[in-house]
Amino acid sequence: TLLLLLTISCQSVPPCLAANPSFYIDYHNNTYVKNGEPYRYISGAMHYFRVPRQYWKDRMMKMKVGGLTAIQTYIEWSSHEPEPGQFDFSGNLDVEEYFQTAADLGLDVILRPGPYIDAERDFGGLPYWLLKDPSIQLRTSDPKFLDPVTRWYKTLFPVINKYLHKNGGP
Repeated sequence: TLLLLLTISCQSVPPCLAANPSFYIDYHNNTYVKNGEPYRYISGAMHYFRVPRQYWKDRMMKMKVGGLTAIQTYIEWSSHEPEPGQFDFSGNLDVEEYFQTAADLGLDVILRPGPYIDAERDFGGLPYWLLKDPSIQLRTSDPKFLDPVTRWYKTLFPVINKYLHKNGGP
């Protein structure tokens, strides 16, 4: 599973973080460093696909009041690509709105885009249609698996790219 930190700590898109945002691990002092300052996150999980969109802000506010500084979520491939090449980022799958809601509340987002997410989801969040080819070897370097993963990531990553800390936020 690929893990990304989306720093969403300002209140608007376009980018609004430091002119040269940075995030790294200071091994000597055993700490994360964000924009030149020691950084400690306290996070909890809130999967956008499990909570109706109209409750995202309410749930995030409660998490923040509870002392959290970051939220974690998976990106469930099977929901966003229900059929090969048909992508959906609307309604409860509007990850940009989810990220912006977190930004408005000053929460960081730790993103886990899979492709396999487990998360007690059918088939670990992989699309069912991968099994239409009985010879496919899932979760391997089999091109029959990697080609659809590559297509999925080529669609997903431009959506999330502007939310990466290195790109200025938001």
